[in-house]
Amino acid sequence: MSEEQFTSKKTKFLRKMTKKRVKNIGLYYLKRFESSVANLRTVLRRRVDTYAYQNKEFDRNEAYEWIEEVLDDFLRYGYLNDERYAELKIKDYMSIGKSPRYILGKLREKGVDEAIVNSLMDAQEYDPLETALKLAKKKKIGPFCADETLRRERHNKDLAILVRAGFDYDIAIKVLNSSDV
Repeated sequence: MSEEQFTSKKTKFLRKMTKKRVKNIGLYYLKRFESSVANLRTVLRRRVDTYAYQNKEFDRNEAYEWIEEVLDDFLRYGYLNDERYAELKIKDYMSIGKSPRYILGKLREKGVDEAIVNSLMDAQEYDPLETALKLAKKKKIGPFCADETLRRERHNKDLAILVRAGFDYDIAIKVLNSSDV
């Protein structure tokens, strides 16, 4: 192999960014993923910024206005709905044993309003002990560890796993000390 093959880096030239292209990028994203308004805005802005970095004459501010117009259209059509997105995510996270604190943090990252999340969390039936047991079973910690000596050795590590997952200390201790599984 020649030295040119190692040193030359192919740059991918992006297609021209227009309002129609922004809309198509958004539709393609929504076809594959459910999203919040703020998350889709972030995705679209990232694409615009990538194009603007390559094409210095491109006006980002105009493209940001296109993004807002496209988001308004998607809201009007019902393609975007933060409440629906939060409800789906809450059910997914609860089914795999995530704590309310974790769920709230993740949805806040995605730009969902905290009031929406709190109202949906209140509507859910939530037993923290049951959810922590689901996580312990998934991670094979505490009462789900096959070896009793390993279980005693890893007690502090298992406790840290549950607390980092957002469960209260008392709940974590109950899970680790339970033997009726």
